[in-house]
Amino acid sequence: MSKIPQSPDELYNEFIYDMKHQFNTDLVSIVLYGSGAKGEYVRKKSDINFLVVLTEDGIKKLSGAFTLVKKWKKRNVAVPLFLTRDYIESSLDSFPIEFLNMKKFHKLVYGEDILSGLQISKDHLRLRCEEQIKGKLLHLREDFLRTLGNKRPLGSLLAVTIPAFASLFTALLEYKDLDVPELKRDTIIQTAESFSLNKEIFDRVLAVREKTLKLSKEELIQLTQDYIEEIRKLANIVDKW
Repeated sequence: MSKIPQSPDELYNEFIYDMKHQFNTDLVSIVLYGSGAKGEYVRKKSDINFLVVLTEDGIKKLSGAFTLVKKWKKRNVAVPLFLTRDYIESSLDSFPIEFLNMKKFHKLVYGEDILSGLQISKDHLRLRCEEQIKGKLLHLREDFLRTLGNKRPLGSLLAVTIPAFASLFTALLEYKDLDVPELKRDTIIQTAESFSLNKEIFDRVLAVREKTLKLSKEELIQLTQDYIEEIRKLANIVDKW
């Protein structure tokens, strides 16, 4: 039972069985999202993310899922996101970026495909994009200073932060009615090109993350400063919207 799958779809039948057994008619749908839905799943490294949509009665019975959460954790399944249809539809203004990413990149595993029909307001998307890009810029500057200019923390900072921008960049491209690639790397590069940022800097940051580029301490400091400057430029662009 503890075997980690080569692909998320190996788990579908058993996961559906467990959820149906636990929630019966209160189970509305099961959706795969995240890296598994984008084709970026890496065995033993990636979590497997499921959205489980329940009825209003079903969401009141979450304690019954304790044993299932424990069981599936052994197979790299993150704690499922349990939501109701009403919660999703009433939260599109609060979490437009998150639901946009789910809508664009998901796989229906069981039941009704609730995500495909979601209507996300561009006004809500713009406001959330501005909030996130400015917040991420602040944190990036703070975390840069926390490294104290040391090589290992600088490398970790670049490796952790660059993929975290992918969801936001998806929203920025969607807002401008531009094509959104499935893969995070392609999304990041597409954003740099679409908003006239320095693509080479993002390429180098990604190469540091992928460990195909080794830099000295001084080079990492300079790259991080250049990276922060490009994010600042992007924040200014979004602010003018």
